[in-house]
Amino acid sequence: MRPFEVADTEPVVALWRAAGLVVPWNDPYLDIERKLTVQPEMFLVGEAGGAVVATAMIGYDGHRGWVNYLAVDGSRRGEGLGARMMAEAERLLSERGCAKLNLQVRSTNAGVIAFYRSLGYGVDEVTSLGKRLIPDEPRADAP
Repeated sequence: MRPFEVADTEPVVALWRAAGLVVPWNDPYLDIERKLTVQPEMFLVGEAGGAVVATAMIGYDGHRGWVNYLAVDGSRRGEGLGARMMAEAERLLSERGCAKLNLQVRSTNAGVIAFYRSLGYGVDEVTSLGKRLIPDEPRADAP
């Protein structure tokens, strides 16, 4: 496990696509560029045999911690990589004085919800709201 490097961009985006994390309204390349301007040391990749096999994008705003883009290569699921990435996220956030970690999972993704529950996470009785401030337009150079 190590911090993301720019050379990881294509393998990371490919992993996110394979994991079903890329949606039309979020450009993964812009998400990476944005993360590299804020707490870049908290953007982690898991590597095995020179290949990127896991990711976690972690942030702390002084009130809550967040984890986005937690992904594990499909052929490596069940090996504990996701749990290790989350343990490292919790450690990094705890070091910064973060009292609570939040994350969002699509409500239809029962398997991922079960994974987080197995790590001690519970469903908060809240409604997640969002407002796009900067639209991500399709990039000409994106695959």
